[in-house]
Amino acid sequence: MSAPFLHNINKIYFWDVDTHALDETQSKRLIIERVATLGNLKEIKLVVQYYGKQEFIKTLCNLNYLDPKTLNFFSLVFQVPKSKFKCFTKKQSKIQRWSS
Repeated sequence: MSAPFLHNINKIYFWDVDTHALDETQSKRLIIERVATLGNLKEIKLVVQYYGKQEFIKTLCNLNYLDPKTLNFFSLVFQVPKSKFKCFTKKQSKIQRWSS
């Protein structure tokens, strides 16, 4: 983990990658996704501070999947309509079957 802010983020979020090879620029999407979905508020603030609010939001909006609670949280916190999130519009475009 090369960037200083990465030393303050729990390495367990990156169980499937070599954390020493993790680059804050090349791995931006992975870092934002993992911290947004698994991190605590302190870690989320660090990442938002490092990448900037707009870049953080832009990256979240372009993710293919966010669980419903995470989507609701960031939609409310950043006041971004759910319809701006790719994961929400993809989910809405799928045909919903009746469950029995």
